[in-house]
Amino acid sequence: MSASESSTMGELIDHQKQTSLDSLSQELQKLLQTSPSGKASAFETDFVGFERLFRRFLLESGNAIQWTKIDKLPDNAVIGYDDLRKPEDLNVIADMLNKLVVVKLNGGLGTSMGCTGPKSLIQVRNDLTFLDLTVHQIEQLNLTYGSDVPLVLMNSFNTNDDTAKVLHKYKSRKVRILTFEQSRFPRIDRETHMPVAKNLNSAANDVWYPPGHGDFYQAIYNSGLLDKFISEGREYCFMSNIDNLGATVDLNILNFLLQSSQSGGTHEFVMEVTDKTRADVKGGTLIMYEKKLRLLEIAQVPKDHVDEFKSISKFKIFNTNNLWVNLNAIHRLIKSKSMPLEVIVNHKSLDNGHNVIQLETACGDAVRNFNGAIGINVPRRRFLPVKKCDDLLLVMSNLYKIHDGTLTMNSLRQFPSVPLIKLGDQHFSKVRDFLRRFASIPDMIDLDHLTVSGDVTFGKGVVLKGTVIIIANHGDRIDIPAGSLLENKIVSGNLRIMDH
Repeated sequence: MSASESSTMGELIDHQKQTSLDSLSQELQKLLQTSPSGKASAFETDFVGFERLFRRFLLESGNAIQWTKIDKLPDNAVIGYDDLRKPEDLNVIADMLNKLVVVKLNGGLGTSMGCTGPKSLIQVRNDLTFLDLTVHQIEQLNLTYGSDVPLVLMNSFNTNDDTAKVLHKYKSRKVRILTFEQSRFPRIDRETHMPVAKNLNSAANDVWYPPGHGDFYQAIYNSGLLDKFISEGREYCFMSNIDNLGATVDLNILNFLLQSSQSGGTHEFVMEVTDKTRADVKGGTLIMYEKKLRLLEIAQVPKDHVDEFKSISKFKIFNTNNLWVNLNAIHRLIKSKSMPLEVIVNHKSLDNGHNVIQLETACGDAVRNFNGAIGINVPRRRFLPVKKCDDLLLVMSNLYKIHDGTLTMNSLRQFPSVPLIKLGDQHFSKVRDFLRRFASIPDMIDLDHLTVSGDVTFGKGVVLKGTVIIIANHGDRIDIPAGSLLENKIVSGNLRIMDH
């Protein structure tokens, strides 16, 4: 291809992209004209954000990480947790806490665990939900230190109304709970790149989506809460997924941040990372890229380097999505439009077979935009997510004790790591089915590995130790009798019990 032909081709592609942008803008304007009375401004704000993301999707597509440009992390990019300390003076701690905002990402539904409504309302321990435990944690902080730490929930349109219905039960608690709703973006047709929605009155939520937790920065700015907290003298927010039961307020980290700020070495962004195990090989990791700290997700990795990415020896840490972010820095970056985030293209197929894409961003990707960004390598106990019923079995068991809304490892456990749990999806993936299969949660203090597959039930008082594998063949059923002790055993479909 000659230089002139190449130039012509480039101009044609640019023209096509501009045409696509113009067409999208026209479609969004048509949608706004169908807006319910009084709601046009909210949709208009969301559409501005969507157009900005769509433009980046078109103009920056193919902007993948170049593997050869990844540099080794310098020694000071990730610091150790063990050297951090909190003050002894309770008044000093109270002053610290009054500079903090706790944010929980509460946009997800419990559909992956067979539940309807917000995931935060699933009961996970002693009949307490994720939200109950979170409120209790913040309340205890405020009662212990005489502080006023607010709890902020970032809801999505999927979770906002149901969450609002339960907040009244916390009115008498010593915690101020505020909420804001993240953006509502239109899903777009995979071929035409035009919105699937035809009017804003549609009750069909499958044509809309919340654009990932990277929307947090713009959404809290738009809500007015960011300005409110800054005016109160608050300096940092601690943000985490509401289903991570290990993500409690850490006074050691908060003290480190505030002390650094006072000495002029402000760390505007801290990402909590922890050591990888074989169960975490798909988790995002920190890298140095073009002299900046970056979050590298598996979706950004070229196919021929995926195995290298999963290697525990090369990439030894992963992102817990527990983030500490300076509020004034968020305000500065959003106001100056200096918060570029990697566009994540998520392909979906709707119930009617319509193939769509949704454009998302991740909050951890913002690490590259902040001054003095670092990672802190925290203990594994700060990463205790409940994504599946496998995780639910762990947190419901005697492996953990609960105190003031916080789960801690049972001191009777001889090893700091938790057992590897694998429950069959067909019979254990939904919370309701999972609970029916346990007359009581087994004793798992000395368990290393549990695999259960097929139609299996557990009686009361079962004890599991070492490695236990229970497999019921198709058409068979295995009922583990009450009071059974299974230690290093394989239980097969014919109920033979063998040493492992």
